[in-house]
Amino acid sequence: MEIVIISLVAFLVAILTFFSGFGLGTILTPVFMIFFPVELAIALTGVVHFLNNLFKIILVGRNANRKVLLKFGIPAVIAAFFGAWVLLHIPDAKPLFSYMIFDRTFEVYPVKFIISILLIIFASMDLIPYFRDLQFGEDKLPLGGALSGFFGGLSGNQGALRTAFLIKAGLSKEVFIGTAVVVSTFVDFTRLSVYASRFASSGLTDNLTLVICATLSAIAGAYIGNKLLKKVTLKFLQITVAIMLILISIALGAGWI
Repeated sequence: MEIVIISLVAFLVAILTFFSGFGLGTILTPVFMIFFPVELAIALTGVVHFLNNLFKIILVGRNANRKVLLKFGIPAVIAAFFGAWVLLHIPDAKPLFSYMIFDRTFEVYPVKFIISILLIIFASMDLIPYFRDLQFGEDKLPLGGALSGFFGGLSGNQGALRTAFLIKAGLSKEVFIGTAVVVSTFVDFTRLSVYASRFASSGLTDNLTLVICATLSAIAGAYIGNKLLKKVTLKFLQITVAIMLILISIALGAGWI
């Protein structure tokens, strides 16, 4: 049953997140956690996310902007390595606060709370008319890459910050998605390499069938998303990204994911 549920979620989420450039891992991880321990859920999600990104590179990677890749991608990869290293070497952070809803306890951690505030600010800029046409200059790309990469390595939530910067970089929708996919793949590879020592003992090899089914479902969703890309306008893309940023921000800030 878990194979059917997880594969269906991977398929549907992959269609939606193809346009936003983030969200597959964020949404899929809690679903995996329903059926598996936390460490195994993170490992399974990481593999599915990385393999799906490899397929998306085949679909849209050729549209990536090389100049943006260098200015944004290189700082992102370096910072992702540092963020992942910090995650493995610092003591477990204590939650800022916790609360209960329906007998379930939710804990809000400092890193995710900071990310949620940043994302709400960026998302608001896409919804307020005055800021909607604002663009980040090329000199801001290294900063955006470093921030998204570091927080990606530290918490796994790198896609939303990356998208928040790239959506304002003056790129066409095709170039935006292609560039985001390439950067995401390299950051994933970097942080998964650092996490590898934990994955080795997580039981990943015992769930290869599930990984394959979920990956194929996500790939099918990405394929359909690519077909729908021609029908999507840049304005629709910006609004969709802004709404998803806000939803993810609320979930992060509230300790739900």
